[in-house]
Amino acid sequence: MIDVRLKNVKGAKEKIEASSYIILNPKENKGNWNTVFPKKQKIQIEIGMGKGNFIIENARRYPEINFIGIEKFDSVIVRAFEKLEKLEEELPNLKLIRMDALEIDEVFDHEVDTIYLNFSDPWPKKRHQNRRLSSPVFLKKYDTLFTSDKKIVMKTDNRHLFEYSVMSIANYGYQLEELSFDLYQDNVKDNIPTEYEERFANKGFNIYRMVATKKD
Repeated sequence: MIDVRLKNVKGAKEKIEASSYIILNPKENKGNWNTVFPKKQKIQIEIGMGKGNFIIENARRYPEINFIGIEKFDSVIVRAFEKLEKLEEELPNLKLIRMDALEIDEVFDHEVDTIYLNFSDPWPKKRHQNRRLSSPVFLKKYDTLFTSDKKIVMKTDNRHLFEYSVMSIANYGYQLEELSFDLYQDNVKDNIPTEYEERFANKGFNIYRMVATKKD
């Protein structure tokens, strides 16, 4: 989901390329992502990181895990850099990539522990359903990303997308470990909100969440 006010941010491309957090040629690191970080640790990725609140806060809370945020648009990912510039500390366990999720299987090779899908574009029209990040098209791509056992964590405010995703992921052989149709009513422990999540929750919208796993 893209804020229309962010379509054109002056100097976004230049800011991104100058940041120590950005990986400019991610495909070159396929199979060797742990060499990008100071420590060899589990790698968790967020596909569609938006302005970065979720992935940045995860990196702050869990230094024992390496995090990679992925976003398609310069004008959105630059907002994450602005947040990082305001931090007092560096986050050596965080890297960011600007790329299209369709190329995700060209970037990782059995290196990822967990995939986060937060407030992804719902692509509401049926003819576009293969573009949803929880469609079988993407689930097949994710197969090559995981180290061994697979784990997908998803949050959305869109009930139709959530119901579609539950069915798609379950039909693909995943077990639904956690399922919430009202995240804030269920008071899920240690939840880290995204920017969109905070906005929607404050308006009284239901936030849906699932954790799905699949043994290798």
